[in-house]
Amino acid sequence: MFSTLARLKRPLRKEKTCNSHHTEALKPLMNPRKKVDLKLIIVGALGVGKTSLLHQYVHKTFFEEYQTTLGASILSKMIILDNTTLKLQIWDTGGQERFRSMVSTFYKGSDGCVLAFDVTDPESFEALDIWRDDVLAKIIPMEQSYPMVVLGNKIDLEDRKVPQEVAYGWCKEKDMPYFEVSAKNDINVVQAFEVLASRALMRYQGTAENHLVDSIKLLPGQPRSRCC
Repeated sequence: MFSTLARLKRPLRKEKTCNSHHTEALKPLMNPRKKVDLKLIIVGALGVGKTSLLHQYVHKTFFEEYQTTLGASILSKMIILDNTTLKLQIWDTGGQERFRSMVSTFYKGSDGCVLAFDVTDPESFEALDIWRDDVLAKIIPMEQSYPMVVLGNKIDLEDRKVPQEVAYGWCKEKDMPYFEVSAKNDINVVQAFEVLASRALMRYQGTAENHLVDSIKLLPGQPRSRCC
């Protein structure tokens, strides 16, 4: 009787081995990667304080004067978000009109974008439409779900020209988070960048899962292999 039971168990053991291959293939779907590199960009008109915002976020420093960014410069920061270690590579882009075509080449491959304007400069706010459209046009494939946040900088100054409700209204229409920030006084800077990082991470994970699912699907007409 013992030998008969042993023989009966053998097919079950094989079936378990067969299923384990599918389990291993699906593991990345159930266990998100613990370390992710994300490329973020910060764009906006000349003089809105992009470099100041970035240095405040990365180095916790603020200087009254920065040299104008020509092209782009890069700063990196490591953070832990949602049990995942993120290495943020943040590209600080120049805001001069004559460098627009060169700067736009840096948008490709980015995982998220900060749109910045100066609350004391209405023209910098009005230019957000142009900057947003320019970024979205360079994202491949073009996605409306591409993560963006809007920062209204220099709220520490008294000569405000862009009303808060106007900025909120524009961002609500475009379905983008809006933050009133001050690079000088470190107001809402960390919160803004971390909201963007969180959205970029969700998009990254969703893209990775979709690629994985596509890779394990059988092509039409492909014979189904038998593992048992």
